[in-house]
Amino acid sequence: MVSFFADMTYEGARSITGPFLALLGASGTIVGVVIGLGEAIGYSFRAVSGYFTDKTGRYWTIAFIGYLINMLAVPLLAIAPTWQIASLLIILERFGKSIRVPARDAMLSYAAKHTGRGFGFGLHEALDQAGAVSGPLIISLLLLFNENYRVGFGVLAIPAVIALLMLNFARKSYPDPRHLEPQKPNLKGKGLGKTFWIYIIAVGLVAAGYVDFALIAFHFQKASSVSAVWIPMLYAIAMAVDGIAALAMGKWFDVRGISVLAVVTGLVAAFAPLVFFGNLTASIIGMILWGIGMGAQETIMRAIVAHLVPPERRGSAYGIMNMVFGISWAAGSALKGVFYDISIMTLVVFSVIAQLASIPFFLTLKLKRAT
Repeated sequence: MVSFFADMTYEGARSITGPFLALLGASGTIVGVVIGLGEAIGYSFRAVSGYFTDKTGRYWTIAFIGYLINMLAVPLLAIAPTWQIASLLIILERFGKSIRVPARDAMLSYAAKHTGRGFGFGLHEALDQAGAVSGPLIISLLLLFNENYRVGFGVLAIPAVIALLMLNFARKSYPDPRHLEPQKPNLKGKGLGKTFWIYIIAVGLVAAGYVDFALIAFHFQKASSVSAVWIPMLYAIAMAVDGIAALAMGKWFDVRGISVLAVVTGLVAAFAPLVFFGNLTASIIGMILWGIGMGAQETIMRAIVAHLVPPERRGSAYGIMNMVFGISWAAGSALKGVFYDISIMTLVVFSVIAQLASIPFFLTLKLKRAT
């Protein structure tokens, strides 16, 4: 429930950050760099946060600090006077998330031990996306009557406060989440293992190829292929698909294993040409595929880590995975922003090739697991 209200807050904001930056005078390159930098900072610090999570065991303290920063940055966008200030707040929101994610994912991995980790992370993602759908829908409704992005950011302060209250309730209910999964000694040594690092390469390729919605929304507005009211609606559709697909793919992963990621990656790579070259109908289809891919990233990618590393290293493992994902996403976002200003076709080709390049690594992991 914490994630439901938190996602309502920052995903509602993310549905309009691209157009908001454009309104304040930012270019496509600036949008790409800002989003990329935000993701780089927001993901790279997760390795540090994950390390301290494992070392201290202070899951709730670390999570609370991250959520506090994460939630406060969004309503402050309502009073940002320039794209520079707005960019700083967008980056700060990502930084707050970077602090809390490793602790949160480790706690979820403990809780999902007996339900199947694919299903456990899938259920969490479904609640995430229920909030992620609600947030953009609220923004879309506000735009329909007001056309004022600042009012939208201000209204998102309400779910932000609720998320923090729910977090405190969760802490009191489960003060030591490690008790949910009895820990066994790690007999394989202290390292994370070769398989984990091969997996990390594949994760990085997927992240580099994926296009952030802020740039997609920027394109929709600049090309006038989608109206202003439809932009957050498309994001809401993608988030709804994300949540529904997460449950299905989570169960599929529990049955079939890591090969599911290879199949999904090959399917969703087609979103880029659809959203950048298509009309409204093609854009809807593209955003559906984009949502499926996001569901796989937030569900299967996280569940796999819990199978690759022991409980006492899980915070660090999630931190490292998220750091690599974020750096790759940042580099890819900045590069795709530059590509957008030069050649949209180059952007699309890069996106598709980078994602498809991850498939051999996923298949290699499948073969290693089979042996």
